[in-house]
Amino acid sequence: GILNQCIHNGFGLHRFQEELTGPEYAGRFLEMLRATGVQVQLDTMALQLVPGQAGAPHTVHCVSAQHGYQALETAAVVLAMGCRERTRGAIAIPGERPSGIFTAGTAQRYLNMEGYMVGRRVVILGSGDIGLIMARRMSLEGAKVLACVELMPYSSGLTRNIVQCLQDYGIPLYLSHTVTAVNGDNRLTGVTVSRVDEHLRPVPGTEKEYKCDTLILSVGLIPENELSNGMGVEMNRVTSGPVVNESLETNIEGVFACGNVLHVHDLVDFVSLEAERLADWTARYVREGTLSPCPLDVQAGNGVGHTIPQKISGTEDVRLSLRVRAPFRDGSIVVRQNGREVVRKPMKKALPAEMIWLEIPADRLDRQGDLEVCAEW
Repeated sequence: GILNQCIHNGFGLHRFQEELTGPEYAGRFLEMLRATGVQVQLDTMALQLVPGQAGAPHTVHCVSAQHGYQALETAAVVLAMGCRERTRGAIAIPGERPSGIFTAGTAQRYLNMEGYMVGRRVVILGSGDIGLIMARRMSLEGAKVLACVELMPYSSGLTRNIVQCLQDYGIPLYLSHTVTAVNGDNRLTGVTVSRVDEHLRPVPGTEKEYKCDTLILSVGLIPENELSNGMGVEMNRVTSGPVVNESLETNIEGVFACGNVLHVHDLVDFVSLEAERLADWTARYVREGTLSPCPLDVQAGNGVGHTIPQKISGTEDVRLSLRVRAPFRDGSIVVRQNGREVVRKPMKKALPAEMIWLEIPADRLDRQGDLEVCAEW
């Protein structure tokens, strides 16, 4: 869905070893899907997921204009609902409610798919990748992007996007700054930007006024887990996604999760690669009726925000996905079990915006004892 409005290039470098636009990348998978003969129901809304009891099938309740109401029984369910953007209401910017305030994804759709120019003088709040890309896109369409302001002392976007979308177009990035007031009645006329202290509180006397007609919000993504919660899936408070084991299975047997509904990714290539690995696990589950138990916990230690998965068996090779809490250079990601170093991955640099993959061979693991993943520098 969202790929169709991402008309910029940069997709496919990891998955296809070539550079594609978003629609081209999606098109590759559509061709692969057509070759499988898998049934697809578009324009169909899932209303409820009901877990099976005592080995009974799970039930997916859904509705569409073509098929009406359906209750589909299945041995396995893959949760892949993606994520949604955090809105102005979620971050509580004070001020009036004029037109001219958009999330980055909404502005991108208006511009790239609907053909509407959303504004001429623009401020970007947040340095997420979609916001950075929209700073470039608006500049190419003739708008003046006055500034990109980021609450944290580091960017939440990829380095390549900071360079290609801001620096190449002379757009300033102000770290440790945020919008503290919205001005305007019917239409946005300006915003007030203030510096924040180490506790992320605005510093009095640092206010700066920007005259603009558009404010684009790139302030984070939230995994879309209402159906998961209703099904009773255990959630992780850090990722806002399900707790999963090494096969990406949730606490409900036969219910799996992948992609941005599990944890927000930086590259769509990583979403695809993760989903393909999950497909192998799901097929194995359907064939064998069960997977290895996963009694070992994977804990995020010093400097690490979260890991995926959170539970492993100790008998299978594991790929960990993780993010660090803060940037560092010339350090390592270290996995320990029972006081013993299992894996060490040297890092020239690590950024919270960039997901890190770490391979752990099964022959390096003990069958007992939780794992701790730490950042050292």
